[in-house]
Amino acid sequence: MNLSDARRAKIPRKKKFPAGHGHSSGLGKYCGRGNKGQGSRQHEPFRVYFEGGQMPIIRRLPKRGFNNAEFRTDYEAVNVGTLDRVFPDGATVDEAALREHGLRRRRLPIKILGDGPLAKKLTVKAHKFSKSAEEKIAKAGGSVVKIGEPGKKPEAAKKADAPKAPARAEAKKPEAKKTEPKKPEAPQ
Repeated sequence: MNLSDARRAKIPRKKKFPAGHGHSSGLGKYCGRGNKGQGSRQHEPFRVYFEGGQMPIIRRLPKRGFNNAEFRTDYEAVNVGTLDRVFPDGATVDEAALREHGLRRRRLPIKILGDGPLAKKLTVKAHKFSKSAEEKIAKAGGSVVKIGEPGKKPEAAKKADAPKAPARAEAKKPEAKKTEPKKPEAPQ
């Protein structure tokens, strides 16, 4: 290949329409902006949802109620029937084991639910348990270990953060009285 064989690549660029380039250009005089007014000025300051000054729909529609969805904690649910099917007898079920078996896909706290039968003795570690799940695990001879709930301090940490009362030995000590120098009396 020679340099003479190389051709200049044509980059597809859309040609900008020459607004205001004479009457015959199609967009002369007012350049497609209509006559005078706010819309004809440069950088017209209309909002995207502007409705010409009438009350916008976002303000016409009522706002009702309170939605707690923003503050809720989402959990990844796993049923005890699934644990019975996947894990062998005497196994320890924790976050790593659930991920290994494909039962935990997201990085959410885990909640064990009581759907399905459980006949195996399992040690289950999770953030939250339903009452029926706790009963089924205990009935099968397994044990329930609650990991600290996300967003809440464990009881031990709460006690450690509590302010401590001062020791009685360090009670108020008597302060030394300050003596001021006596002023000389004025002669009578």
